[in-house]
Amino acid sequence: MKQAVKTDLFASKAPLEWAIIANGTLSTAQIPIDAEGKVVEGGIEAQARQTMENFKHTIEAAGLTMDAVTQVLIYVTDRDQLPVFNKVYAEYFQPPYPNRAAMIVAGLAREEMLCEIVAYAAVEEQ
Repeated sequence: MKQAVKTDLFASKAPLEWAIIANGTLSTAQIPIDAEGKVVEGGIEAQARQTMENFKHTIEAAGLTMDAVTQVLIYVTDRDQLPVFNKVYAEYFQPPYPNRAAMIVAGLAREEMLCEIVAYAAVEEQ
């Protein structure tokens, strides 16, 4: 049985939920959009920060903390963006860090997007 996590993030017209909990795991994907659904301007640092803020909001909306995050998959559109994303990312976690992978991709769903993350977190059974 899966359950959607209610967030205050922009309500996408696409057929998706910002996060789902099933089998003791929260699954989420986050992008650099603001409350109006617009991709933030300001380059990779601004987009990484918005993505991570959306992610943190989602984790907290599920009643979890960032310590519950077990894996993060990072997507950026240029290798040079990764050190900047890493700098922002490091502000949101403390050891032990989640397992993670980073991929350089040709593009994302919206042309102006420079990054996206997919993540998983452990949910305590109640």
